Amino acid sequence: MAAVARLRSVVVDCPEPRELARFYAAVGGGMPEEEDPDWVVLQIPAGPRLAFQRAPGHNPPDWPRADRGSQQFHLDFDAGGTWEELDEAEQKVLALGARVLDREDDKRKDFRVYADPAGHPFCLCRIEQP
Repeated sequence: MAAVARLRSVVVDCPEPRELARFYAAVGGGMPEEEDPDWVVLQIPAGPRLAFQRAPGHNPPDWPRADRGSQQFHLDFDAGGTWEELDEAEQKVLALGARVLDREDDKRKDFRVYADPAGHPFCLCRIEQP
């Protein structure tokens, strides 16, 4: 099927675009373009272009409640192929300001769920390398 258009950015509403762009730059790499305090762009190397847009009165999703304030979207990050790499990545994102949303049965799942500083859910995933 022929595409109508090409995906340019994933845009994230948040109260402080610069702060959230810097958080995701520390998680996924890249350098935020901070020319406008209300719209900050981050190109993650070999990954998506994220844009952070100021949203006054922003209310973060209430993960995982689909009946009110559903998560809307989330980002998955490959944190390595071993549990040790996932544990190390977890310590780093927590130090950056993330908080744990779900660690239930985390050794049976290949991912862990966190909230970024603005409350959006994201996952660190353990991806076994071939």
